[in-house]
Amino acid sequence: MGTCGYRVVTLGVILVLIFTVNIHEVGASVAKTQLENTDTNHPIYGVVTTQSQDIDAAATSGHGSSNSTTAHHRYHVFHFDFDNVEAAYVVSLWIFIASLAKIGFHLNNKLSSIFPESCLLIILGIIVGIIVYLALLYNGSPSSANPAQYSPQYSLNAKTFFQFLLPPIILDAGYFMPNRAFFNNIGTILLYAVIGTCWNAASIGLTLWGITSLGLTSSEIPLLHCLVFSSLISAVDPVAVLAVFEEIHVNEQLHIVVFGESLLNDAVTVVLYHMFMDYALQDQLIVIDIFAGILQFFVVGIGGVLIGVLFGLFCAFITKYTAHVRVIEPIFVFLLAYLAYLTAEMFHLSGIMALTFCGIVMKNYVVFNISEKSQTTIKYFLKMLSSMTETVIFMMLGTSAVKDNHVWDVVFIVVTIVACLVYRAIGTITLTDS
Repeated sequence: MGTCGYRVVTLGVILVLIFTVNIHEVGASVAKTQLENTDTNHPIYGVVTTQSQDIDAAATSGHGSSNSTTAHHRYHVFHFDFDNVEAAYVVSLWIFIASLAKIGFHLNNKLSSIFPESCLLIILGIIVGIIVYLALLYNGSPSSANPAQYSPQYSLNAKTFFQFLLPPIILDAGYFMPNRAFFNNIGTILLYAVIGTCWNAASIGLTLWGITSLGLTSSEIPLLHCLVFSSLISAVDPVAVLAVFEEIHVNEQLHIVVFGESLLNDAVTVVLYHMFMDYALQDQLIVIDIFAGILQFFVVGIGGVLIGVLFGLFCAFITKYTAHVRVIEPIFVFLLAYLAYLTAEMFHLSGIMALTFCGIVMKNYVVFNISEKSQTTIKYFLKMLSSMTETVIFMMLGTSAVKDNHVWDVVFIVVTIVACLVYRAIGTITLTDS
């Protein structure tokens, strides 16, 4: 039964992929045919032409003329217009494919036990990207065969990621975090998240800059550019590790340290990335800029925490008066948490920290003001939303990797992977012994 279900899901994914690829070609063909056959018999064009002719005739003769003739046009009952719903349709198909893929992964226990779900979703995204790439290459010119350039629905840009896909994941982590265990180990968590992440970014960046300066790579990369890149890869996604922890039932302290560090190091990584980017864009870097960047590091983190706490308390205050309108209680939770994130980003503070601590405050105070039905709604809707966005992120990462403008440097790639493994191990062991 499990094998049969897995085959059905696999077949469904393949059919959806074929439909997704061909729908653009159908839409383009229909649009081209409509433009070539634009005459008075076209339903939309006929209405516009007739109305414009009637208006011109009325303007010329004052109130019109009895001798003027009005053409009668046929209306089409069925009309195909994919361009009008393209964005929403493609996004819906993305979510549908991702959901089918998750079902298939969990039906095949052997496959899911070997590879983490995130890895499988990235592989599926690469397969989707290759199919779209080949389809566009077959139907058009090679220069327009890049899915990321063809349509924004096939690529993952920074604005979409930070404003729409990331917030549900962060709110889910903050809202359902075991608060007591988290704050009991806050010192250890901050040690790994801040010092450990900074160590990873600095050591990896300096190593990559060193090998490029020695001429071991195909091109020389400036130091700040290496640090920007290293800040992107210095954070760790412990999804697979936490899944193993749950299976072997490790103690709660180890679980919360790994989970809390993975949550906060995302915020540290984003701050480091923006700081190094600002440094790289400056014509001349002076000492005062370095100290300003270090100061900004703390301001961004602490400011994000304060904004999150304020919005969480504000939500707790509002929900004290929702006893007669229980249906809007989940709206306040989701909306104020999202506003906390956007407000922090608006002032260039840490939106991740704001959303995390807003969720922590809401879990401690808002939960006592809302009904059990509202709590159930918040729980399952947030879990569903975070799972969906996380799935789409991993799939789009795979799709975005399918491009025709890659520059391969084997030495740079190998040194990057080795440096990540070695320096992370050194940092973890050193901080643990201290």
